[in-house]
This record gives sequence, C-alpha cells and structure tokens, in this order.
Amino acid sequence: QYQLVESGGGLVQPGGSLRLSCAASGFTWDYYDIAWFRQAPGKEREGVSCISPSGGRINYADSVKGRFTISRDNAKNTVYLQMNSLKPEDTASYYCAASRATCPYYFGMNYWGKGTLVTVSS
Repeated sequence: QYQLVESGGGLVQPGGSLRLSCAASGFTWDYYDIAWFRQAPGKEREGVSCISPSGGRINYADSVKGRFTISRDNAKNTVYLQMNSLKPEDTASYYCAASRATCPYYFGMNYWGKGTLVTVSS
C-alpha cells in the first residue's frame, strides 16, 4: 500500500504560524522528491515548495519565499512545511506529492495525499 498523509492544517489568524507534516509509507522513500501543492476553491492548483531526497535541491514559489521553510526527515519518512507570517491569501487545501527527481519543477507526481485544509482569517 502506497500512501502519503498530510496533517497540521487548521484555522490561524493572519501573521500566525502552522507546521504541516507529510508522512509516507509503502514505497521507496529515499528515491523520491517531495512537493507541496495548494489549491483554493475556484483556483488552479499551484506548486508551493519541493525538496530532493538529500535536501540538496529545494524550491519555493515566489508567493511564499521568505515565509515558508521545507525540511525532510528520511528516518521518519516525513517532510515538513513550516509556514510563518501567514496571510489570508494562503488559505487553501495543501497536498503533498512524490516524484522521481523533478524538483525544482512541479510535474510528474507519482503519489498524492488527500490534503489538509489551512484557513487564515481573523
């Protein structure tokens, strides 16, 4: 069984912080890049950040650069997305996905999680 499970979403005030987690099982974790995507209602899905197995290749969308940080713990088969200085425009469902060596590009995803909702509002 191949599975990615996101957690950590919720309601937060503007300027606040959240840390999302993406936990994987059932596939060869060390061979895959992991990416975070987000999609708001009525909007197109966009790539947010990605990281290679060793952490040597990392990318951030311009809209989150300087506010979000991606990290990876291969021993735990988990990728994190630390989100600081959150804005209402960050409100979306956030998904993690696995690919074979595509970062810093956001295509060719092999596995997807079901998503976790982030709402930034007063």
